[in-house]
Amino acid sequence: MQDTSKQYDVVIETCRSLFIKKMSDYGSAWRILRLPSLTDQIFIKAQRIRSLQENDERKVDEGEVSEFIGIINYCIMALIQLDKGVVDQPDLSTEEATELYDQQIATTKQLMLDKNHDYGEAWRDMRVSSLTDLILQKLLRVKSIENNKGKTLVSEGIDANYQDMINYAVFAMIHLNEN
Repeated sequence: MQDTSKQYDVVIETCRSLFIKKMSDYGSAWRILRLPSLTDQIFIKAQRIRSLQENDERKVDEGEVSEFIGIINYCIMALIQLDKGVVDQPDLSTEEATELYDQQIATTKQLMLDKNHDYGEAWRDMRVSSLTDLILQKLLRVKSIENNKGKTLVSEGIDANYQDMINYAVFAMIHLNEN
């Protein structure tokens, strides 16, 4: 489990670094996005990954890794939006946004460690394409929950689905880094 924790941290540091650079370029403009808009952005990234996995020809010179990074960062933005709510104008400094990012990652990583313990690192035997499909499934679940105004009868909420998508994307990146 130690290797997983360290590998997780390496992936997140790459994502976090890009998040901070984009905050420097654009500020917290993403704070105006409603959850369905963030969900759709994640969906676009996941669909592109699936297309890259299924098609031999690529017309844009960006691979799966950059899309998985996008999924992770958009999911973290969505989790922040769930906690803080949507605003009309950007309202976070880079430092504040980074602190919120770190809080969400700490919670999500702990969830991964707990599930990883219980599932015995089963993800290590999974294919990246299966992790992509699971992310797409989680997105469809989130869309359904959003269409139901956030209500579920017996299922976990939107936040848990975003956290699972982060963890699946991290696992996919670990696999891609190992190959």
